[in-house]
Amino acid sequence: MSKQTPVVLEFDGERLESVFVGRRDSQARPAVMLIPTVMGVSDLELGFASQLVELGYNAFVADIFGRRFKPGVDRELAFAVMNRLKSDRAALRRRLLALLDQLRAHDQVEGRQIVVAGFCFGGLCALDVARSGTDIAAAVAFHGLFDPPGLPAEKIAAKVVAFHGWDDPMVSPEAVVALGRELTEAGADWQIHAYGHVGHGFTNPNADKAGIDGVRYNELAAERSWTAFISLLEESFGGDDH
Repeated sequence: MSKQTPVVLEFDGERLESVFVGRRDSQARPAVMLIPTVMGVSDLELGFASQLVELGYNAFVADIFGRRFKPGVDRELAFAVMNRLKSDRAALRRRLLALLDQLRAHDQVEGRQIVVAGFCFGGLCALDVARSGTDIAAAVAFHGLFDPPGLPAEKIAAKVVAFHGWDDPMVSPEAVVALGRELTEAGADWQIHAYGHVGHGFTNPNADKAGIDGVRYNELAAERSWTAFISLLEESFGGDDH
């Protein structure tokens, strides 16, 4: 059974309240840093974290926004905060790497065995962690945004995987090709899984409630991407005997 522990980071005058999710035995294990959607830390990401714990990993749901948003109520505020972070990608990178360093220092994380994964805007953040050149096992974007950060290019050490809905209105086919070119030029070991007739937010069972065109849950794409994600974790962490 998993145990949730709040983990606080004071960063640039903001209080970031992440959640570490692990087993009750407190044993050090490989860890997955999960970066939430625009709505911040929610039951969605905590649920994914619990599934990872059941598979033998620890998880860290990173608070990049510094506040909790109420679904369906605080959406405009959430997008305003996201746009502020997105407008300065260098500052966003520093924030992400500070959270990553916090996870690396955790006594329940096994060495530097960390995968960073994100959903929607969190997917962009996961890609930005990889783009920094930092030493992680892999970076994964679930229906993430692909906009390049406009920062000096670094050699990408991490494996990179993007799970993408081909009908995602926020990411054009040209942006998909551009990401592949960018990752190739950065020397990354990369994959892009594109799912036909699938929109944005396909891993979120509540996506349809957003009422946004092109944002919808797709059970099959969610299952396919999660299965491929678990295979990547097994590849990155050396099997499931941890």
